[in-house]
Amino acid sequence: MLITIQSVLPIFVIILVGNLLSQTPLFTREFWIGLERLGFYLLYPTLLFSTIFRADFSGLSLDKVILALGFAWFVLGLITLLLWPLIHKMGVKGPTFSSIFQSTVRWNGFIALVVAENMFPPEGAAVVALVMAAIVIPINVSTVAVVAWFTDSKPSFTSVLKRVAVNPLIIGASMGLLLRLLPGGLPDFFMDGLHLVSRAALGMGLLTIGAGLRLRDVARPGFPVLLPTFLKLILFPVIVVSSALMFGIEGAELSYVALCAAVPTAMNGYVLARQMGGDAENYAITVTLQTLVSLVTIPAVLTVTAYATGG
Repeated sequence: MLITIQSVLPIFVIILVGNLLSQTPLFTREFWIGLERLGFYLLYPTLLFSTIFRADFSGLSLDKVILALGFAWFVLGLITLLLWPLIHKMGVKGPTFSSIFQSTVRWNGFIALVVAENMFPPEGAAVVALVMAAIVIPINVSTVAVVAWFTDSKPSFTSVLKRVAVNPLIIGASMGLLLRLLPGGLPDFFMDGLHLVSRAALGMGLLTIGAGLRLRDVARPGFPVLLPTFLKLILFPVIVVSSALMFGIEGAELSYVALCAAVPTAMNGYVLARQMGGDAENYAITVTLQTLVSLVTIPAVLTVTAYATGG
C-alpha cells in the first residue's frame, strides 16, 4: 500500500499546486479556460494518439477489458437511474439528479493515465487510453440524454451524434488505432515530437484539474454530493472488479481495470451541467470531494486488488 500511495501522492500534490495557483492574481480565469481548451483540443488527443500508437498489446485481452468495464458502467448507470424515485421523494429536483448521474458515471481518465504511467509498464497506460476511447462515446451520449431529460432540455439525436463525432478525444484515439496499420509506421522525428507534446498533457492536465476544484465548499457536503461519491468511489470498483473476474481477467490486466474504476469523476461534466441547465454547483462540489477522497481510495482499491490476485 505504501508504494501505491507514493506513486499516487505526487499527482495530488500537482493538483493542489494548480488549485493554489488559481487563487493567485498571476493567473486569471481566462488563462485557465484557455489551458483547458488547449488540453481538450490538442494535448489530450495527442496523448491518446501517442500512447495507443506506441503500445504493445500482444498478450492483452483488450476485448474482455472493454467488455467488463462497459458492462460495469451500464450496471452503475442503471442503479443510479433506479434510485431516482427514492431520491426524488427526499426532495432532490431533476437538475440536481442529473448532476448526481453525471458525477457517478463519468471518470477522470487523465488521472488514471498519470497513475498508470507511474505504476505500470507502458501497456498499462495504453489500456487506460483504449478504455477512454471506448467508453467516452457511451458516457457522453448517456449523460447528455439524462441531463436533457431531467432538465427539460431537448437536444436532437443528430446534434448529440455530431458532438460525439467531433470529440477530439475520440478522434485522437481512433487515429492512433488506425495508423498502427500503416506499414513501417510513422517517421521517428514525428513521433518524438508527438511524445513531447503528450508529456506536457499530463502535468498541465493535473494543474487544470486542481484549478477547477472548490475546496471551500466540501466542508459540509449534502446528500446529493455524498451519494455519487459513494457510488463512484466505493460501489463502482466493487462492480468493476467483480465483472472483470467474471469475464476471466486476472493478473496485471485486473489492476489496470481496477485503476480505471478507482479514479474520481471528470471536470467536463460541470460545463455540460452549466450549458444544459443542470446543477453545476452540486457537480463542482462533488468533483472536488471525489478528487480528495480518491487520494485514499485509489491506493486502497489497487492494494486490495493486488492482494486478491496474489500480487
